[in-house]
Amino acid sequence: MRADYPTLNRTIAALTEGETDTVALMATVVCEVHHADDRFDWTGFYRVTDPGLLKIGPYQGGHGCLVIPFSRGVCGAAARTGEVQLVPDVEAFSDHIACSSSTRSELVLPVRDGAGDLIGVFDIDSNQPDAFTPGDAECLSDILTRVFAR
Repeated sequence: MRADYPTLNRTIAALTEGETDTVALMATVVCEVHHADDRFDWTGFYRVTDPGLLKIGPYQGGHGCLVIPFSRGVCGAAARTGEVQLVPDVEAFSDHIACSSSTRSELVLPVRDGAGDLIGVFDIDSNQPDAFTPGDAECLSDILTRVFAR
């Protein structure tokens, strides 16, 4: 099953309406997104906890890495550059951090608050190669902006 982004967007908007706690918002988003698409093998947030440092936040799937510096991996690249990282083959990404040996492709999106400050990254791993499209990135970016940048 592939994500029905219009329905997913409406569902998340309804579930998060009026909520201001960042962790509660992250937990709700990750649960809804993870279960919306069979391609999503691991789905989670890494939160900015110190300058240049990400720590695991709410997630669905197997264990994730606990700490990722901005200087390492796909999540670090998204945090460092502020740009979406769409990686069709993690083995071809020279600095990929293998938190799970089953991950074949990855999509990581920066997450900003209403002031425009980076609060974390949203990481989706797939056990399928080339699982993600620019359309996935665009739709998920829209959802994240609506939830966290209000």
